[in-house]
Amino acid sequence: MPDIPTDPAIQLRGVYKRFRTPTGSAYTALRNLNISVQPGEFCAVVGPTGCGKSTTLALIAGLEPASAGEVLLMGQPVKGIDARIGYMFQTDAIFPWKNVLQNVAAGPLFRGMSKTEAIERAGDWISRVGLSGFEYYYPHQLSGGMRKRVALAQTLITGPQILLMDEPFSALDVQTRALMEDELLALWASTSASVVFVTHDLEEAIALADRVCVLTAGPATVKGIYTIDLPRPRQVAEIRFAPRFVQLYQEIWGALRDEVMVSYERDKKRTIS
Repeated sequence: MPDIPTDPAIQLRGVYKRFRTPTGSAYTALRNLNISVQPGEFCAVVGPTGCGKSTTLALIAGLEPASAGEVLLMGQPVKGIDARIGYMFQTDAIFPWKNVLQNVAAGPLFRGMSKTEAIERAGDWISRVGLSGFEYYYPHQLSGGMRKRVALAQTLITGPQILLMDEPFSALDVQTRALMEDELLALWASTSASVVFVTHDLEEAIALADRVCVLTAGPATVKGIYTIDLPRPRQVAEIRFAPRFVQLYQEIWGALRDEVMVSYERDKKRTIS
């Protein structure tokens, strides 16, 4: 039987995003942006600082409308915040006045699940992220890595079909970051979620993703999309030494470096002026 065509999980077609500046002029953050992410695919997005990576996530999440073009989820236009999306931010988005169990159960409770079932599911997810025994600890009593585990459980407990991640591990030390990256890959492998993962770290992007999308210096458009043909499952610390990883890094960095330099020179001129 022929394969039945399916819509991409996420599709941005000819997308522009403009913002009004304090002086009243228009600033274009994204221009003619075209990206598609297939169901179950892990796509990493890299680009210079301030090029519009986080803005791209905001459009997908329905937090911001596109100025022009189309943003589609499962073939349907984005019209606002969608319950099928989980969003993990760079800073911890956990409630400081709630303990770990209460934080992880908050999403299901908000969506109408009974307290008994929400607490039971939260306990299961706390175990999955390796925090058994810490259910009644508060965020200020946890390390940075442990708080990220809480945020990961909090995001995944609702079973999102689309997972948006905005530099979620950037504040962690190198060793903890590698552990969290492995944790993410293991948990993602047990789901069918499509992931868009924004990062400044090209090594992280290659180690995690099925494809890496390189954005230009702002206003951002797609410079190149690269297939990461490294085998899964992956151990982040080990995969970085694979010869193919090094080849991919050199190829993608060649494209990314030029955009970083454009952004750097532009910022230097602004500082001087």
